[in-house]
Amino acid sequence: MKNSLIILALVAFSSFGFAQSGPKITFSAKDNTIDYGTVSKGSDSGIRAFEFTNTGDAPLQITSIQSTSSCTILSKQTSTILPGKSGKIEVKYNMTPGPIRKTITVETNAVNYEEGRVALKIKGDVN
Repeated sequence: MKNSLIILALVAFSSFGFAQSGPKITFSAKDNTIDYGTVSKGSDSGIRAFEFTNTGDAPLQITSIQSTSSCTILSKQTSTILPGKSGKIEVKYNMTPGPIRKTITVETNAVNYEEGRVALKIKGDVN
């Protein structure tokens, strides 16, 4: 009984060591998705921004951003984002008539996403 309590205590304390510490990226858009809604081709520039905050306890770095076709990355955070600080990633959809369903992949050193990869999505319809 005593040995099992010691083992249980060791497991409990070691789990604290595996708690995620480091940079964490949190986006303000619900489900990391921006919904354009229904927009008209001539009246909308197609530019939107994904805003985020480093909610971790170490500097956050964005190493790469890739987008699918018809979507351009206009600006990204190039400097290190300190804990508690915010940044944004601006994207532009080319406003081709029809449904919008695009994914932007952001590669970071964040510990709260598997391998630091975050999938951002845009959706909507263009008239």
